[in-house]
Amino acid sequence: MLIVGELINTSRKAIKEAVANSDENYIRDIAKKQAEAGAHYIDVNCGTMVDNEPEVMGWLVKLVRDVVDVPLCIDSPSPVALAAGLELAAKGQPMINSITAEKERYSAVLPLVLKYKAKVVALCMDDTGMPDTAEQRIDIVRKLVADLTAAGVPEEDIYFDPLVKPVSTGDQAGMEVLETLRFIKGEYPKVHNICGLSNIGFGLPNRKVLNQVFMIQTMTAGMDSYIMDPLDKTMMGFLYASMALLGKDPYCVNYLKVHRQGLYQG
Repeated sequence: MLIVGELINTSRKAIKEAVANSDENYIRDIAKKQAEAGAHYIDVNCGTMVDNEPEVMGWLVKLVRDVVDVPLCIDSPSPVALAAGLELAAKGQPMINSITAEKERYSAVLPLVLKYKAKVVALCMDDTGMPDTAEQRIDIVRKLVADLTAAGVPEEDIYFDPLVKPVSTGDQAGMEVLETLRFIKGEYPKVHNICGLSNIGFGLPNRKVLNQVFMIQTMTAGMDSYIMDPLDKTMMGFLYASMALLGKDPYCVNYLKVHRQGLYQG
């Protein structure tokens, strides 16, 4: 299970303020805490800084790199900002978030994937927009797997994001994702799946409960990576427990480790 720590994102008020105030210690502290909590990658996203995103990206990457040894996920809709972050990422295999089947974005991001031999988050989206059904997602998956592997990207470096929509906007939103995951794991066993969970409960009460339950459901369907808050002990607790119950934690080693570390206390 691969965990990408999501907290360094300027869409979050505290991070936006830290960037505005050049609060280097706050950024370093958040990065360090995420790594200590079990994040395998630290996501760096400053996509809201539209006027100077490449510069902010470079600044953030340097600060994160000062205090953590885990690799970075460089996250931006801008290929220029992606390049700025990747140039400084160093240490380990970076991850790029994201590429799509949209012609312009694909052609702009693919050279970066190849240059840095990066893992890549592949969104199930093409020039027609965000898909409405599992079938539309699956068509995009087939195209992206074919195109990326033909270009030289190993299947094991591809992480499909099936694009989670709020279940409040359509009662089949969860099922569309689960069906897509089952197809990918059956058809392309070397390919990975990844998502952020927070969209599923958007607009509904008890949103955290929906996120927690959906995480477990997606794990049973083949999700093996999450972009999430590793400081959320409840979510992390469910993740490790689910791994043990699904046979993804031999001899419950990781479950016992986090138990001894006090994850399930308080």
